[in-house]
Amino acid sequence: MSRLTDLIAKAKAKDSALGAELDREFKILSSRLPFGLNFERHSPEAVELPLCPIRKGNKVRVLPERGAPRKGDQRLWQVKSIHKAKNTADLDLLDTAEFETQTVALSDLVVVAEFRDTIYPGLVSNGKVLRGGDRPYQTVINGENYHVLKALTYTHRGKVDVIYIDPPYNTGAKDWKYNNDYVEKEDSYRHSKWLAMMERRLLVAKNLLNPADSVLIVTIDEKEYLRLGLLLEQTFPEATIQMVTSVINPKGTPKRDYFARVEEYLFIAYIGSAKPVKTTKRMLCGEDEQEEKPVRWASLLRSGGQSLRSDTEVKFYPIFLEAETGRITRIGRHVDWDFDIDTVKARHGEIVQWPIRHGDEGDKRKHGCWQVSDDTLKQYLKDGRVQIGTRNKKTGRWTLNYLMSSDWGRIEDGSIAVLGHDERGTLLLGNTIKPQHGKTVWTMTSHSGTDHGTATLKMLLGGRPFPYPKSLYAVEDTLRFFVKEKPEAIILDFFSGSGTTAHAVMRLNRQDGGRRQCISVTNNEVAADEQKRLREVGLRPGDADWEKWGICDHITKPRIAAAITGKMPDGEPIKGDYKFTDEFPMADGFEENAEFFTLTYETPVAVNYNLAFNRIAPLLWLRAGARGSRIDKLPGDGWAVADAYGLLSNVDVATPFIKALAKADGIRIAYIVTDDDRRFQAIARRLPDGVEPVRLYESYLTNFSFTNGE
Repeated sequence: MSRLTDLIAKAKAKDSALGAELDREFKILSSRLPFGLNFERHSPEAVELPLCPIRKGNKVRVLPERGAPRKGDQRLWQVKSIHKAKNTADLDLLDTAEFETQTVALSDLVVVAEFRDTIYPGLVSNGKVLRGGDRPYQTVINGENYHVLKALTYTHRGKVDVIYIDPPYNTGAKDWKYNNDYVEKEDSYRHSKWLAMMERRLLVAKNLLNPADSVLIVTIDEKEYLRLGLLLEQTFPEATIQMVTSVINPKGTPKRDYFARVEEYLFIAYIGSAKPVKTTKRMLCGEDEQEEKPVRWASLLRSGGQSLRSDTEVKFYPIFLEAETGRITRIGRHVDWDFDIDTVKARHGEIVQWPIRHGDEGDKRKHGCWQVSDDTLKQYLKDGRVQIGTRNKKTGRWTLNYLMSSDWGRIEDGSIAVLGHDERGTLLLGNTIKPQHGKTVWTMTSHSGTDHGTATLKMLLGGRPFPYPKSLYAVEDTLRFFVKEKPEAIILDFFSGSGTTAHAVMRLNRQDGGRRQCISVTNNEVAADEQKRLREVGLRPGDADWEKWGICDHITKPRIAAAITGKMPDGEPIKGDYKFTDEFPMADGFEENAEFFTLTYETPVAVNYNLAFNRIAPLLWLRAGARGSRIDKLPGDGWAVADAYGLLSNVDVATPFIKALAKADGIRIAYIVTDDDRRFQAIARRLPDGVEPVRLYESYLTNFSFTNGE
């Protein structure tokens, strides 16, 4: 090792950048564990940003000529200067082994960001859908997911309840890129590239999860599940990790001479005290095969201990019923021990029943009592919780039952369905399934990707193709385990693809009135086959006619908009119904709000001098809860208050700002623009209770400088 250290020191003396890179790789190698998952941490990924404006100092690539094959010149250059009059830029080659310069048209350049570069993100809105009133927004962000995760460390650090991701499965079928190239099945570094890609993102995502109670859910198939399991154990050593097997293709995907594959896997990492809730779905069988148990109506006449008249006076009282129908007409008041029950007479057509067992009428000491008091029974009767059974032909008495509190609670939480009332006013109930712990093997018919993923997407978007979308109901069932008791949960999906996770969150909200939010992160990558066609007609990334075919613009955004509005992209109502759990026409849509953003890349100078405020503004809004109005421009009065937060851009007008905050409801954050820490602290101390002070732009710039690196 000492010999290597000496050689690295010599390399640093000749070429500092090369020496630093060698030193870094040496430290990685020397820190590897003797056991566990070891893999190559490849050169940091670099992503092309075709919509990013060319600035001095940017790293760029020179695009191939229009109509040329994709590969082109993959070397990185740095913009030395820009000639606006000529629309050209002077470039220096970034390879230290050789020196080369050239002048290139700005239209032939694309900005490139390496994943060790410091980024200062912003967001630009690309539209919204408003049907949810004051409900928080579902958010879609178009951008490289590693960089969006970095951006979310400013807005959602430690706030996310569930991360659900469906990353590329590394099939070798052009399902993902590494450093701008598709990873082919024959690539000898295929698995380590996939692990390097996943590790970088998981390490950032870990900062977003609530350390006290949250979960990470990752779906995967057999090509990477072994490596993913080890990666999760090393990345989340404090977590409890389980793997679930889920049947998503009952017909099976045939493999020549081998078993047909029907399943995929879900890794679930439980952070802090996180646990799945009990479920009424067996998960190990189809919905039509679940074991159903009828609701139990208990006898109103008490038995066992404390069941005699002498035990409790408040539960000894008469009940009057129509003799022929058994309908309860009235409930009398309780009487004391000395009261002679024979003095109570029924009206014409009525009978009176006391809590007395047949054969005990003449022995006062054996008189019983009802299960509940007279006042309670009156309320139960009003609620439909009293059931009249059959009439005894010998005694003329009716069997009286009631619904116990445990079953009433399950009616209130939706576990038992109310079908209506009978002619006596008694509730008609569906059968109930006792909630229990879910199983680690799921064979739900609703989880079929073909029947409820591909088919559902087709109903929403018509013929727009998307490979292997998840079953809407599979994602819904998975999330329910972890957000059922969190009506304001925040869910993040940074491989969102077609937007199934957001769609499932809206379904869950509709079922229980929740206000859960989903942050969906996707890029606008165009499918490989479509790229070939577009290049042949001279188009390149960044062109409007290219970008409109990207995943985000062509699939994700239209899918979420269609789900909310109930209308397809062409304006026609969606044909078809949702199934399972909550069945209703898709054309009804959802009472939700959604906004669509594109990630931007800012400079710290522009941020610090308020020149990028309109692009930083959505981040401030997201951090405050993504609800209500947003302050998109610097206020002319030096301050402004929105629904969830306030902005003080001129500390000299702090007093009216603080008074406005005190009058407003639901304010979470006060953003204060100042370079003077003492003034910031003085204003912070005057804020109303419960309002978090955040210093701009120090908090923003420090966050992204701090999160620099891999």
